[in-house]
Amino acid sequence: MKLKKLNWPIWLGFLLSIFAFFSYPLIFVNWDVTRDFPWANLFLFATAVVLLFVGVRRAFAPEKRRLSKIAAPILATLSVLALAMFIFTAFVASRWLPASQGAPQVGKTVPEFTLANTNNKPVSLSELRSQSIDGKAPKGVLLIFYRGYW
Repeated sequence: MKLKKLNWPIWLGFLLSIFAFFSYPLIFVNWDVTRDFPWANLFLFATAVVLLFVGVRRAFAPEKRRLSKIAAPILATLSVLALAMFIFTAFVASRWLPASQGAPQVGKTVPEFTLANTNNKPVSLSELRSQSIDGKAPKGVLLIFYRGYW
């Protein structure tokens, strides 16, 4: 009696591609290093593609059943669609977001504001403009905005 072996590379590749698709918004978006460029997800997708390739080749071996030959291309197609949707969402559709109308432009004067510094003390823009460095008034203030949660 022959035992039919499960084509584990195709199933593992499919599960890995589904995990790679959903892990970016649920897990990897929490850290700057994986949020700014989704390298971890692309690595997971690359690993899934290798497993899918091995699984499809294995499914079309002469001794494999017809069910394996039907399921392998379906799982591979769904995985490739997940990869395409991820690439489209992360690299194409994200560029379609409109520019903020209220954001200050380069070279324009920003409205007066007061924010807490790293020591939780309030600092206003007029305070920064009036501080003298080496007896000279500053010509301007450089504002840097960090994207993130704090």
